[in-house]
Amino acid sequence: MKLRTSHGQRTLPGEYFESAEIWRLEQERIFRRSWLLAGHVSELTEHGSYFLHEIGNDSVVVLRDGAGKVRAFHNFCRHRGTRLCAESRGRLDNTIRCSYHAWTYGLDGTLRGAPNMQEVAGFDKASWGLKPVVLSEWRGFIFLNLAADPRPFDETLHALAGKFEHWPLSKLTSVHQTVYDVEANWKLIFHNYSECYHCPTAHPHLNKLTPYRNTENDLDEGPVLGGPMAMSNPQGSMTMHGGCCAPPFAGLTAGERSRVYYYTLFPSGFLSLHPDYVLVHRAQPLAVDRTRIVCDWYFHPDAVAAPGFDPQSAIAFWDLTNRQDWALCANAFRGVRSPAWEPGPYSELESQLAAFDRHYLQMLKKT
Repeated sequence: MKLRTSHGQRTLPGEYFESAEIWRLEQERIFRRSWLLAGHVSELTEHGSYFLHEIGNDSVVVLRDGAGKVRAFHNFCRHRGTRLCAESRGRLDNTIRCSYHAWTYGLDGTLRGAPNMQEVAGFDKASWGLKPVVLSEWRGFIFLNLAADPRPFDETLHALAGKFEHWPLSKLTSVHQTVYDVEANWKLIFHNYSECYHCPTAHPHLNKLTPYRNTENDLDEGPVLGGPMAMSNPQGSMTMHGGCCAPPFAGLTAGERSRVYYYTLFPSGFLSLHPDYVLVHRAQPLAVDRTRIVCDWYFHPDAVAAPGFDPQSAIAFWDLTNRQDWALCANAFRGVRSPAWEPGPYSELESQLAAFDRHYLQMLKKT
């Protein structure tokens, strides 16, 4: 096990959680340049199915076109900027039609129809298709990058290469999704997920299943951070009853079955791998003081189809834990905004927070 250290760091100053200028820089230098976890291919089951990914002022529609290809486009009409898809998910026919002036696009993004624009000299439909967003798939998960020419996914999140090979991530399907609206800056939510120092006080049931000192870190620098926690019951899982909700994934080793693996994917995702299911949080900063968290519980389709399948114990366990955590984050946010507050020292149990801060500051300074 690697030695855990916070290198004597202190928490970020309060301005990093409430400054409008820092928020603007984050949008420009982090969220518009990073690979953002947006969803999973299982959400796009048929041609025309789509979901929206929203962050800051950006809305992206992710869809499966008629040829079965997954594509992503900025969710606005090229005419006057009207949002094209209003619902968070749904199914389109063969086109996307603007509700304002009826400009119509194919699922491949090409402009198919623009009423009366033939009267405009030099107007060329081929030049006015939807604006594409760069997309990459990793083990079934969909990542987006808003940059015009982003650094390749495999170079940016190279720590994911070869990880979690024994979990059939691309085959999983979400059996439940909960969306939370948290009145806190997004970084406080990353901080909260990255340590269990608070678990004995805030999560007594969780701490019973995975005692807070059972943490190990195998990734402790860069955009992917985390490691495993040993469970008190090596045959169990993280549920209200402490047992599994489904058979453990077939490819896991005995050691993998006895642990839960927690990782943050900077700057938008939390990946929690259990023996029988995978929990994914997606953080979508909407304002300096507001973050949307989309949480999915993924199981293998064979488990879902089995008689008596009941994921409720896993859902209830993490919904309880999530709500406890969001309350902590909102309360901390209220405190760090005080002019009298000054950064406190990290404990060695908060080494992952210190690592997050180092990477965050490095990215924020890039021009």
